[in-house]
Amino acid sequence: MQKNKSPVLGKLVLGKLVLGITGGIAAYKAAELVRLLVKAGIDVQVVMTSAACQFITPVTMQALSGKPVFIDMWDSSISNGMPHIELSRNADAILVAPASADFIAKLVHGRADDLLSALCLARDCPLLVAPAMNKQMWENPATQRNIKQLKADDISILGPDSGEQACGEVGLGRMLEAEALLALVNAHFTPKLLAGKRVLITAGATLEMIDPVRAITNLSSGKMGYAIAQAAADMGAEVTLVSGATALAVPNHVKNISATSAQSMYQAVMSNIATLKFEPKDIFISVAAVADYSPAQTSAQKIKKSKSLLTLGLVPNKDILAEVASLPNAPFCVGFAAETENLLEYAETKRKAKKLPLIVANLASQAMGSDENQVTLLDKNGVHVLPHAQKSEIAKLLLQHVANMLL
Repeated sequence: MQKNKSPVLGKLVLGKLVLGITGGIAAYKAAELVRLLVKAGIDVQVVMTSAACQFITPVTMQALSGKPVFIDMWDSSISNGMPHIELSRNADAILVAPASADFIAKLVHGRADDLLSALCLARDCPLLVAPAMNKQMWENPATQRNIKQLKADDISILGPDSGEQACGEVGLGRMLEAEALLALVNAHFTPKLLAGKRVLITAGATLEMIDPVRAITNLSSGKMGYAIAQAAADMGAEVTLVSGATALAVPNHVKNISATSAQSMYQAVMSNIATLKFEPKDIFISVAAVADYSPAQTSAQKIKKSKSLLTLGLVPNKDILAEVASLPNAPFCVGFAAETENLLEYAETKRKAKKLPLIVANLASQAMGSDENQVTLLDKNGVHVLPHAQKSEIAKLLLQHVANMLL
């Protein structure tokens, strides 16, 4: 079988980011945000206002970003003496988080009386703003007018969130948590390769009940399927996730349908494909660990433990992926093959038997429950080995490959 280097390698998110921090108690969240951004491979340059330094120190931000923090408009370390120009010229974007009500007002009126506001005014890259303020300040008509104007100026507003605030009040105005901000930044800069497409994904494990407290299942955390759902949504697709048992939060901008058993997952999948009228340009990705068998009979009451041998009759469950792939107007189908041996041989046999354009092969020992994985893509053109990476990155690379195949 021919092995090829994958034609889809390459990060989909921004590489260099200027993070602006303004004065507010939410500045403490900026420390975690910098940590996550750097961990994601993003080059972060921190710029702080003097008010921000009252809440968190530049030393902390420097330690986390690995770079000097800029505060002063007249910083002499910039060779041409113009940090408000130089700092943004190589940046892919500027993110202000937290953005206070005062700083938002500055942006609206084009003020440039400190380094960060001048930097935002002189930028030639996208600007994203994460508001953070008391709920009354957020709800004030002046702030709402300012937010409306920022949107009209093509400035992206991330948040705010609702919840308990530092002042003790509860309502809108909290800055989004660092993980949520990272997800939104990733989504903002992800190419919309799947815009106009519908994507249906199964994830997690099914439970085939023996009695009210016991079940047959497969081992699956659902992490890979959920990562693919988030990546597909970030790429502009209309995403439906049919999920078995997991402990994961539903991805952003994804419709979630709970399906406990193999039969309920089958019904949910077939119903959605029929209702949404899936076409060959749409995509079905079968990631779920669907139980191959279910008990022939389910006891309505708990089966009491005894020393006698318990015999279960098992009947095969429907093969969801095979049935979808055999539909007259079938969507583009992607299967997963988790094997313990003969990985490529078994995966290719499965791909051909179910007439799939693409299958993703991985060793079960490497995938179960981990945040990372090593997968190989098999299609009619051969084998494409993806690098060992976070499942979130693998999801992006997989969907890039799918998008390329659909061109």
